[in-house]
Amino acid sequence: MSGTLNKVMLIGHLGDEVKMHYFEGGNCIGRFPIATNETYTNKQTGERVTNTDWHNIVVRNKAAEICEKYLSKGDKIYVEGRLKNRQWQGEDGNTRYSTEVQVQDFTFLSTKKESTANAQANQSQQPQVTTDINEVKEADQVSDPTQTDDLPF
Repeated sequence: MSGTLNKVMLIGHLGDEVKMHYFEGGNCIGRFPIATNETYTNKQTGERVTNTDWHNIVVRNKAAEICEKYLSKGDKIYVEGRLKNRQWQGEDGNTRYSTEVQVQDFTFLSTKKESTANAQANQSQQPQVTTDINEVKEADQVSDPTQTDDLPF
């Protein structure tokens, strides 16, 4: 096969609120971490062990605004996109690196009830957001956030 493929599919929980950055011209970027877990039983001790991996997620423009409005820390989400490596100079002059998932598609997997509970649990950090399901359905890249029985693959 002569072609290449850069595709990432993750299902995880938000580790923080969506952080927005706006640019001149009206474009914007939203960033948030999601956690994925791997659980297994240690054969020597019989203990359940959970390893958590953190992924830096980047969404752009309308998708970023939708994520900021409807997602809260702890919500479950499916994201699909591509890996992008970035390099920059830190304030100390050292070169820094990061790997991000640039989102091309996403689906909310938490139910509205779970999202409300997560928002209330985090209410001291940020005011609760009321969701309007009709507005989410109008956005082209978002599936129904109350639908949890179908996996996106």
